[in-house]
Amino acid sequence: MSESSADLREVVRQRYAAAAVKVTDGDTACCGPQPIETDENFGSTLYAADDREALPAEAVAASLGCGNPTAVADLNEGERVLDLGSGGGIDVLLSARRVGPTGKAYGLDMTEEMLALALANTARAGATNVEFLKGNIEAIPLPANTIDVVISNCVINLSTDKPAVFAETFRVLKPGGRIGVSDVVSNDDLTTEQRAERGSYVGCIAGALSFTEYRDGLEAAGFTDVEITSTHEVADGMHSAIVRAVKPADVPVGAVTLPLADSSSGCC
Repeated sequence: MSESSADLREVVRQRYAAAAVKVTDGDTACCGPQPIETDENFGSTLYAADDREALPAEAVAASLGCGNPTAVADLNEGERVLDLGSGGGIDVLLSARRVGPTGKAYGLDMTEEMLALALANTARAGATNVEFLKGNIEAIPLPANTIDVVISNCVINLSTDKPAVFAETFRVLKPGGRIGVSDVVSNDDLTTEQRAERGSYVGCIAGALSFTEYRDGLEAAGFTDVEITSTHEVADGMHSAIVRAVKPADVPVGAVTLPLADSSSGCC
């Protein structure tokens, strides 16, 4: 990783660590967990009231995404779901409810403070089909061909190596598996410099791919049936978008598929 990429990753880590600490510290005060300050284009208001009310207040308060990927991923009973950049756990907990006791929801995050918050939220929710892993979305710590659905909420744009994210997502999905992602995407006519003028990297703007770049990146990794649909504008020429794609069912699984790691293999 280049020095600039490492620096950007550390800035992102620090921002989300501070967000987790704010929620955790607020929970010890008289007034309960304090929501992270966002504008109307980000955060828990993008979730239905029923979803928010079904979860611990701390999970809702820590929401920083630009959409609700669980609402578009079409999750089914018994499926295994992986959330890239799971933060305080809101999308993992919602996914766990949708896939039921025969399914499982995994959360992957690089930030110790967010992982600790997510574990506390899991205990508050009483969820038993959930596992959180520490790691980077560019090197997912799960075996190949083991996940039915990969979701993510405004996190892929924060990666400094998006081709690696797409390749790793493709690797862990079973043949026929799919992605349902919310992310920030730019108009094709905006240059990298123009995207940076509209917002910071850590603010989910400067690092966003264009619609064409996002599609090309997914297809280069092997995905088909790529759909990228804008839901609302978050800055001039920058959009929150729903991204769907499929890993072809005829991709060879390979000679050996390792079993999924048990709970002792994760960070927690």
